[in-house]
Amino acid sequence: MIAWLEGVLREKRPDRVIVDVNGVGYELLVSLTTFGALPDVGKTIAIHAKTVAREDALLLYGFATLEEREVFELLLKANRIGPRLAQTILSGIEPERVVAGLREGDAKLLTAAPGVGKKMADRMIVELQERAAELTNVAYVPAGGPARIDGGEADAGDTHDQALSALLNLGYPKNQAERVVDAAARDAGEGVSLEELIRHALRRLAR
Repeated sequence: MIAWLEGVLREKRPDRVIVDVNGVGYELLVSLTTFGALPDVGKTIAIHAKTVAREDALLLYGFATLEEREVFELLLKANRIGPRLAQTILSGIEPERVVAGLREGDAKLLTAAPGVGKKMADRMIVELQERAAELTNVAYVPAGGPARIDGGEADAGDTHDQALSALLNLGYPKNQAERVVDAAARDAGEGVSLEELIRHALRRLAR
């Protein structure tokens, strides 16, 4: 099982990255939260990983912090929550807020993530509340490596469209995604990178 990778970031998209480790390229699926913390392509990256075996594939999920991986693993313990939905939840809600929502029984907070309705949120709380309380004592350690995010050279229209596409792929309604991205673009100002735009959008969705 692969739990940690360190190498050169060769490619990054809002939902996945490729890390070159001694000449071997590893593809990792990532949340928008982790994507927003990535350095520029060509930089060295250290990233936590979780190996998920399926009947038809062996997948790697990547996390900027150990905290996010711990919460991802916690979510997988709930019925009807697979890796994709767990990653979607962590794209819309910060890991520490997911834990707080489960621990405090805050179903409304959990339903802020696309794909999580009231019934599912209630079931998650029942099944994971005690485990979430145990996680509050874990000393979380960041993955390390460069965390600086520089403004990109991408065209503003392309950046806007990529951020919008990322939210739509997560399952957010088009009207809501467009409204949030437009507002995030105004907050961030001109010349904003895709990573920074997504971070502004996630902060708005978490309100």
